[in-house]
Amino acid sequence: MGIGGGAILIPALVIFLGIEQHTAQAVNLLFFIPTAIVALFIHIKNKSVEIKAAGIIIICGVIGAVAGAYVATSLSSGFLKRMFGVFLLAMGIYELTRAAKNKKNNE
Repeated sequence: MGIGGGAILIPALVIFLGIEQHTAQAVNLLFFIPTAIVALFIHIKNKSVEIKAAGIIIICGVIGAVAGAYVATSLSSGFLKRMFGVFLLAMGIYELTRAAKNKKNNE
């Protein structure tokens, strides 16, 4: 789908296991970190990473993650859940329109 496993994992944890939204998002991020590290090393080994660009992206990502964590902890679980739902809806619409454009271009 292009939006990652969190689109399935987070709602599953919240809906089926009754875990709070903050905790579900934290679990998703904790599972993402080792996967991202392994993927980064594989891509570096295959020489498909521009090290300088990756360094800048990593630094910005860490800063954004810390800032996002501070913001998320100040929000209520209900509000965070609604915002995540809006995000999933927006990504779903984007993916559907992108797929329709690709199908139209391939015809």
